[in-house]
Amino acid sequence: MLRPDSAVVARLAGASRRTLNLCGAGVCLALILFAWYLQYGRGLEPCPLCLLQRWVFWALGAAFLLAAIWPAGGPLRFIHVGLLTLLSAAGAGIAGRHLWLQGLPPEQVPACGPDLLFMLDTFPLFEALSMTLQGSGDCAVIDWRFLGLSIPGWALLWFIVLGVAGVAINLRTRR
Repeated sequence: MLRPDSAVVARLAGASRRTLNLCGAGVCLALILFAWYLQYGRGLEPCPLCLLQRWVFWALGAAFLLAAIWPAGGPLRFIHVGLLTLLSAAGAGIAGRHLWLQGLPPEQVPACGPDLLFMLDTFPLFEALSMTLQGSGDCAVIDWRFLGLSIPGWALLWFIVLGVAGVAINLRTRR
């Protein structure tokens, strides 16, 4: 059990911003790899909102990597903080919408729609994203749970954790 005075916590507290941002990027990569495992290893096909969340995890990981490669001191670090906050909030919003759809009574679930790649090929980008965010019956299906949370529940939790961590890491005064 980790205690506040444990060696792991002390090491993380003393780690550089670069190291902690790399850890954030690594967590995003691990989440994407786990999503691929669920898709290809367990046969769970992602719905359009799952794919959007996956893309936001990619972007969030890239933002952490950017913060690690291009460590910003002074006011420039607020660019990293803003980007990490924006991406985390966007991902949390998508995951929250997904959870809302999963909580609807069966008679209120929207009809199933086309998959995301078809919409992106057929419609302009913003129209396809708007249609995706409205959700479909595919997004209301709960195929997997762990500790009582479905996939978008875990995604929401990770977007919040990564957003808070990204802000805390990049606002601290120590390098």
